[in-house]
Amino acid sequence: MFQLGKTIVSEDILEKEFVCNLTACHGACCVDGDAGAPLNEEETKILDEIYDKVKPFLRQEGIAAIEAQGKWVVGTDGELETPLIDNKDCAYVIFDGKTALCGIEQAYNQGEVTWKKPVSCHLYPIRVKDYSEFAAVNYDRWDICSDACALGKELEVPVYKFVKEALIRRFGADWYAELEKVAEDLKKDEPRGRR
Repeated sequence: MFQLGKTIVSEDILEKEFVCNLTACHGACCVDGDAGAPLNEEETKILDEIYDKVKPFLRQEGIAAIEAQGKWVVGTDGELETPLIDNKDCAYVIFDGKTALCGIEQAYNQGEVTWKKPVSCHLYPIRVKDYSEFAAVNYDRWDICSDACALGKELEVPVYKFVKEALIRRFGADWYAELEKVAEDLKKDEPRGRR
C-alpha cells in the first residue's frame, strides 16, 4: 500500500494485469453478485435526471424493477446502489446476444446522455471505499474475471492502465500522473528477471 494525496492505494493495481474479455465472460459482473453497482450521492441525482432518456434502451424487466424499487436503492449494507432484477441482474443491464452491456452506456454511446455509467462500473476491477479522511483504492479479485486476468497478462496491461480513463474521471489527471510515477519507480526497483 502507498499513499497518493488523500488516497491509500494497493500496489496490486500496479502489479496485476487485467483486460476485460467480454467474449469469454459475457459481462458476468453485471449479472452475478448479490448487490447492485455502488453509487455515490451525486450519481443518484444523475440517475434521477437522465432516467427518461435511458429508459428506451432498457429491457422491460429492468424498467419494471426500477419502477418498483426506484432508480437507485439503499442496499442491505446501507450503501447506495443500482436496483436488481430478481436479486441478480443490474436493472440497467441489456443484452447483445449473450453478452451483458450497460443500458446507460448505450444511451451515452448514442449521444442521448453525457454520463457514461456509474464510476464504480467504469473503474472495475478497482473498488474505491471512501472514509472520512481518505479513500482506499483496491484491486477486487473475482473468479468470474479469470479470463480478463489471463488476457491482461497476455497483453501485459496492468490494471491501472486498463482503467486509466475511469481513474482520471474519479481522481483527476494530476493524481493519475502521480500514480504513473509510482508505477515507473516500482518497475525500476524490481529485481531483474521478475515479471
